[in-house]
Amino acid sequence: MKKIFTTNYNPLRDFVRNDRHIHPYLILLLDVLIVFVSFTLSYLIAGGFGFSQMDFFEYLWAAGCFCLIAFPVIYFARLHTGLLRYSNTVDLFHIFAATLSFSFLFLAFYYGAGYRWVGLEPKFLLLVLLINFFIASTLLIAFRLLAKATYLILSRRISRKTIHRVLIFGSDQNAVLVKQALSNDPEINYVVEGFVSTDRSMLNSYLEQKKVYHIKDLPKLKKDKKIEEMLITNENLDAKDKRIVIERCIRLGIKVLTIPPVKNWLSGKLTKKQIQKLKIEDLLQRKPIVIDQKKVKEDLQGRRVLVTGAAGSIGSEIVRQVISYNPSLLILCDHAESPLHDIQLAVQDQFPDAKMEVVLADVSNYDRMYKLFNVCRPEIVYHAAAYKHVPLIENNPFEAISVNVGGTKNIADLSVHFKVDKFVMVSTDKAVNPTNVMGASKRLAEIYTQSLNGVSSSKTRFITTRFGNVLGSNGSVIPRFRAQIKKGGPITVTHPEITRYFMTIPEAVQLVLEAGTMGQGGEIYVFDMGKPVKIVDLAKQMIRLAGLEEGKDMDIVYTGLRPGEKLYEELLSSSETTLPTHHHKISIAKVREYAYEEASASIDELLEINKHHDNAEVVQKMKQIIPEFLSKNSVYEELDKTG
Repeated sequence: MKKIFTTNYNPLRDFVRNDRHIHPYLILLLDVLIVFVSFTLSYLIAGGFGFSQMDFFEYLWAAGCFCLIAFPVIYFARLHTGLLRYSNTVDLFHIFAATLSFSFLFLAFYYGAGYRWVGLEPKFLLLVLLINFFIASTLLIAFRLLAKATYLILSRRISRKTIHRVLIFGSDQNAVLVKQALSNDPEINYVVEGFVSTDRSMLNSYLEQKKVYHIKDLPKLKKDKKIEEMLITNENLDAKDKRIVIERCIRLGIKVLTIPPVKNWLSGKLTKKQIQKLKIEDLLQRKPIVIDQKKVKEDLQGRRVLVTGAAGSIGSEIVRQVISYNPSLLILCDHAESPLHDIQLAVQDQFPDAKMEVVLADVSNYDRMYKLFNVCRPEIVYHAAAYKHVPLIENNPFEAISVNVGGTKNIADLSVHFKVDKFVMVSTDKAVNPTNVMGASKRLAEIYTQSLNGVSSSKTRFITTRFGNVLGSNGSVIPRFRAQIKKGGPITVTHPEITRYFMTIPEAVQLVLEAGTMGQGGEIYVFDMGKPVKIVDLAKQMIRLAGLEEGKDMDIVYTGLRPGEKLYEELLSSSETTLPTHHHKISIAKVREYAYEEASASIDELLEINKHHDNAEVVQKMKQIIPEFLSKNSVYEELDKTG
């Protein structure tokens, strides 16, 4: 039976994929040939193309001597050893240096051997060499650029990857470097069609052979050049000019891709993985927060630091930032096993020499917490352990009391007992005029910890920090919208007018650390959260970022406010005022202070009632302690009527 052999042999593909396309000695011979051609052209130009007066043997002898001198220079300069497809500016510099070298060597040979022996007049020779320097350099560079361009074109065609026609925002050196990086890497299948700039002085000029356009040209560019994407650095995305370009692109259906600043490229090279789709988190970022790094370092370096809730969104970021200040011991405490294990591995990878203690425990278990304090002896405590999901806690108030109130009391009392220097609690804007059990439980935690500053025997400074929603935190609205878009919709929003404050996790934690350094005890620090964001606007932007159209590709459905949910969050109640601090993003809230005896008795009574697991009884007691706690859209609204 005759066998039929099939093969995927493709000589062009194999040639392109081969590491060494052209043998180095062949490149060397081609370089010498280019030098010969260049010298010939220079000779003819210097002689005014006077063929009738030209001494052919004199020319041939001079050209031969010139090439013999150029050959070893090119060889020892190793111009022929590099891969042509990776030619860069350093290679171009080497070409100029080599060309200059063999020109001077030939001149030295000419005067050393005697110009009569070479056969050219001195003035004529100097003119030939001057012209030749420019022609030879240009041809040697052009040879490499042509080889490089040919390789990139062939490799992209053979790879059969979809070519993306893109624009680059900017006209500065960084934009040029991005263009060069994209052009030099065949694995990145982006073809740059031009630059977009708001700098009018650069309009209609050319960078890297590509034109600089104005943002008003975007509609025409999208149509004529089939532009699909815009590349923009993800640094300072809040800048006005970047905002305008991003919004224009989103409206036109041009996808926006972000790339890190040049200083953050891996080994100085842009990789495909670093090119990311623009996320809604990027658009919500504000100007970077500047904190007093020196003061934070003085506060944390060489200290024993405990972080509760270390596996949570805020807690894990506190861990990452604190450990960078080189504490003598960092204690990670959480009751969520897998997330705690994940943050442990992440920190060990990034800081292999850091000293850590990882404790799997529940803050509401006093005996377990006592052992932790007794063994580890923390000097600074960041208390981030808490239940936070409003609807879930509304239906399970005893868990909020157990962890958010009882757990905070345990950690606070042990901090006093073991003479912890500083206790920093992470609170929430939902503690202001609470309308739900979660917010009220955090307000109770604030009341208790603040009251401890009035205890004369306590050496611990108790500091509270309040802020709103953080971008990307577990269970937040953005991941939920993203999942709904991925499933094909619809996106569910509770109310068309609902608004929220947003802050990135890193900047929230930066402010927590800064507030910790300035606190003397008893303060409740409030963070500047910027302007509130309409949740429905957030949903619409996310639909557009996904390249979809609201009402056509994706619907928004209103489901009604959830139990305990507010339309608008507050950072301060109407009866409260604020005092400024040295940091413009941090203020001190002036709130009603509770005496320790009053606060302790009320909290103890609440914890005792909580053991009965009677929801109404627990919430009723919370309302007695916090008169401003008025439930909204909740079964507990009846308690406000009868109370």
